[in-house]
Amino acid sequence: MGIIGLNSNVFLAPMAGITDYPFRKLVASKGCANLYSEMIAVNAINRKNPKTYRIADVRNEPYPVIVQLVGNEPNLFAEAAKLVADLGAYSLDINMGCPVKKIVGNESGSALMRDLPRAAKIIETTVKATPLKVSVKFRKGWDNNSINAVEFAKMCENSGAAYVTVHGRTRAQGYSGVADWDIIRQVKEAVTIPVIGNGDVCSVYDAEKMIKQTNADGVMVARGTLGNPWLPAQIHDFLWHGILPKKIPVAEIKEAMLHQLNDMVDFYGKEMAVAISRKYACWYSKNLRDAKKFRESYTKIYDYDMAVEAIQNYFSEREEA
Repeated sequence: MGIIGLNSNVFLAPMAGITDYPFRKLVASKGCANLYSEMIAVNAINRKNPKTYRIADVRNEPYPVIVQLVGNEPNLFAEAAKLVADLGAYSLDINMGCPVKKIVGNESGSALMRDLPRAAKIIETTVKATPLKVSVKFRKGWDNNSINAVEFAKMCENSGAAYVTVHGRTRAQGYSGVADWDIIRQVKEAVTIPVIGNGDVCSVYDAEKMIKQTNADGVMVARGTLGNPWLPAQIHDFLWHGILPKKIPVAEIKEAMLHQLNDMVDFYGKEMAVAISRKYACWYSKNLRDAKKFRESYTKIYDYDMAVEAIQNYFSEREEA
């Protein structure tokens, strides 16, 4: 078994606006990987905000889903933990790494790396409130002048975290520059709980290199999955079984986008599904012939049937003989 009873040490990162039910379902259909929900605000779930409540509801999914919570009030985390447990969460993750201005402006996400006592209280309160395992995702530090991932990881362990995920960038970096994998190694050497490495894993070889360089217990993939929902399973198969990834046929890319679009229709309705699918059209067509032309035309489509026709026509013309 993998980390906290899971059957893999490969994790699909929680990404706002990306790791919704349709995308999780698609990634799960490609093979073995651990799946996260989108970020759930504890104040919104406690108010039973309909949109947030629906995002957190994973009861109908046949695979484990780790639900990620974000906020800055310990008592709200305790209540949210109980709610998401009732909504089918396999385990809970606390976001202490999000660099987005809106989140850190509310003293949440990576802002908590500057307030260890509050961060510790949040973790301790959440652990006490639920029988579910609780993990924490954080960064290298706030900026290069306040790199404290090792100290932060020790605090997480002492506060009851089951495992931690370390993104090798500071909050100041956002998603730019190169992830520092050495800080992941330092965290791994400093704690006894499992450590997941995150940052710049875009291929099976990146994952293998990260594991060797850091001795991390697992890897988390994020942007590398955009347009490539096969990647988490490919990494699992490579790390566990030595299976090299095969090139994905264009016909399979087409089917993946059509399946995802149809699942988004069921989840969001036709109009919203088509709007959301525009970014996926850009990602799925990457490196294919006339991709720019396809993207430009697809972003002007508002009708579901026209969207399906455009996908079928573009990808069918590029299928290998």
